[in-house]
Amino acid sequence: MKKHTSLMLGAVCMLSAASACAAEPDGQFAVGGGIGAGPRYAGSDRNVVSPVIVLDYTHASGFFASSLRGVGYGYQAGPFTYSTALGYRGERKEKNEKALFGNNGSEELKGMGDVKGNASAIVSIGIKPLPILEFNVSADVPLSQRENGKTIHTGITAQLLDGRNDTLSLSAGAGFADSKYAQTYHGVTAQQALTSNFKAFTPKSGLYEANLMLTWQHKFSNKWSVTALAGANTLLRDASKSPLTKRKTSPAGGFYVSYLY
Repeated sequence: MKKHTSLMLGAVCMLSAASACAAEPDGQFAVGGGIGAGPRYAGSDRNVVSPVIVLDYTHASGFFASSLRGVGYGYQAGPFTYSTALGYRGERKEKNEKALFGNNGSEELKGMGDVKGNASAIVSIGIKPLPILEFNVSADVPLSQRENGKTIHTGITAQLLDGRNDTLSLSAGAGFADSKYAQTYHGVTAQQALTSNFKAFTPKSGLYEANLMLTWQHKFSNKWSVTALAGANTLLRDASKSPLTKRKTSPAGGFYVSYLY
């Protein structure tokens, strides 16, 4: 599973909702595919379109294994939800390099060196005080390449439409980073300044991004559905002032079809 983006968060929300409503006592499996679009890296002014692969299994016990959510366990008690998972935060290359799921780098970062991907522990908690409103908090803690740093994301999702065949939701969120994450993804060390075209920059920890995502899902039947997402991500505070940031606000979107077994 790649690092969470506003696009993936929307898809994850849809999968989580579907899993919570599983009719089969032994669990369910969703498979599908589509495309997703977003910046080449956080702060890039160039976009990239990549394939989205949906492979999502949820057992009635709460265990799940997913190409979007990772491998873990989720639990729901009344209005409260909890999940813990092992996921993957993608790498960042200093060149335009083709990868299995699209381009994962940019030549604009030449001289910055590669940021290696890492395994992450992802813990999420949520509360649904109203049927149409949900609040959530999630933490992403690296288990390898710990110099990549930790993040915490908070979010709110409002259900705008909940029809027989169509659902529409609007999500807003904010991300907070520790000093390691801020330096790795938005900073420039003295050594990197010597080998690249960027000036040295040391960002502070704290609030670094905000995002907004509109998600629509249409069900053709109990098995087939299509999901479309559109939104934007904005870098804030020191992340927006980074020499790496060519564009503060980037569009994000996607479209995929899925089949439920």
